Amino acid sequence: MDLVYSVGVLTIQHLQNNYQQFHDVLSFMSTVGDPRNIFSVYFPLWFHLSHDIGTKMIWVAVTGDWLNLIFKWILFGQRPYWWVQETQFYRNDSIPHLEQFSITCETGPGSPSGHAMGSSCVWYVMIISALNFVRPSSSSCTQSIQRFHLLRSCLWICFWVIQICVCISRVFIATHFPHQVILGLFAGMLVAELFEHIPSIYNASMKVYLQAVVFLFSAAYCFYLLLKLINIDPLWSVDVAKKWCAHPDWIHLDTTPFAGLVRNLGMLFGLGLSVNSELFVQSCKGKNSHKAIFKLMCVTATLTFLQLYDFIKMPTHSEVLFYVLSFCKSASIPLGVVAVIPYCVHLLIRDEESKLS
Repeated sequence: MDLVYSVGVLTIQHLQNNYQQFHDVLSFMSTVGDPRNIFSVYFPLWFHLSHDIGTKMIWVAVTGDWLNLIFKWILFGQRPYWWVQETQFYRNDSIPHLEQFSITCETGPGSPSGHAMGSSCVWYVMIISALNFVRPSSSSCTQSIQRFHLLRSCLWICFWVIQICVCISRVFIATHFPHQVILGLFAGMLVAELFEHIPSIYNASMKVYLQAVVFLFSAAYCFYLLLKLINIDPLWSVDVAKKWCAHPDWIHLDTTPFAGLVRNLGMLFGLGLSVNSELFVQSCKGKNSHKAIFKLMCVTATLTFLQLYDFIKMPTHSEVLFYVLSFCKSASIPLGVVAVIPYCVHLLIRDEESKLS
């Protein structure tokens, strides 16, 4: 494995030495692939366009990130920025220099890449959904079918360009080796394709959501305890990351394995509460739900709300408190996006219609 890692280090050095002028662009692409953007940007946009797509996006993102966590604990993947310091592969006088950045110091194991996996699974859902919207019927004219094939080719080219850029960005900042982002890319696509064949999620009851949350948490925690039982520390990477990160301020508690788990389970729990609430039924299932003005106002209000909501930071002096509050904050996001804000918009439109009449 050291040979694979060493080739990865050469790739990182090549990118850092020859493409330093693209640092800002690559950092932005790393942000594009950040799984947290799924909930704060992609989900609210697509949910108000199509409830089914938004719902599927959350299920895919949560399940994909959960599998990513399990794979990380199984594969024990190193990260470049600490591997070059820990390995015996190099002599002391020939340790390669890898530049670190403010987003380099991820604390979980490195394989597979969570950014590559999260980005590929969500963009896969978006591309497939967009194509389903415009797919011509079997009786359409030849010209319509040709236009569809052209659009499909363009969208898939965009998909691969975005994913390749996200993967390159994660390698450039020395937080992943090339094989880790490739594994994450294809694993994310497989998860997204799996949910194309599970239509039951669109009308799932609160009981199903609760069962899913309990199962995912229990399975992850039991696997964690099993590893501890056989004297394997699943959180081994956190101490290594703290040891070799160039700046202590770059270490963030929300990059730890359990932080992602509680954040995702909070989102799934909140979505279950929202889509099974009376507020959702009256607003997103009501007579105004198909109006363009309703959708536009909901998207604008939810994106503004989420950008402001992101300024709320969780206290980090206690890990348990941080995880509990992160779960609650995550659960409140779909409540706002799916239920509360659309209901407020629904009342506003209804009041305006009453005045006009």
